[in-house]
Amino acid sequence: MRPGTVLGALLILAGVITFSIGGFSFSTRDKVADLGPVQVTTERQHSVPLSPLLAGIAVVAGVVLIVASSRKTG
Repeated sequence: MRPGTVLGALLILAGVITFSIGGFSFSTRDKVADLGPVQVTTERQHSVPLSPLLAGIAVVAGVVLIVASSRKTG
């Protein structure tokens, strides 16, 4: 397979996955206080939304790469 076709397929797959999940979240731990042997921590949830526009651009770019790769001769 041509590299353009493989990259195009990966972009389409990434775009479809981005459409389906819409974003991701992760948690971090922050130290609030350190009182000798006792440590007080808090856990925070962070959310990172992924734009549907970004997913659409990835799908379109993947289709363009596949079409351009298939039309290339030589």
